[in-house]
Amino acid sequence: MIEIKEFTSLLEAEFEDIQPGTLTPEMHYREITDFSSMHALIIIAFIDHQFDVLLKGEDLKKANTIADLYYIVQEKTKQ
Repeated sequence: MIEIKEFTSLLEAEFEDIQPGTLTPEMHYREITDFSSMHALIIIAFIDHQFDVLLKGEDLKKANTIADLYYIVQEKTKQ
């Protein structure tokens, strides 16, 4: 598994409207400017493509920060 900073940078690159260096692991991902269901789908697709992990709506609901997403992916890759 990659480090959390790299995870954050890769996720950030998925969003065309975010300036590089904007996202941090501590940031609440729902606070991304103009966050919408499209952003949630981008996150799900990114994690599926990069880590072969399928997030469910339940996973997104219990995650608040980008770090939370990272740790969910880590946990699911161990299974």
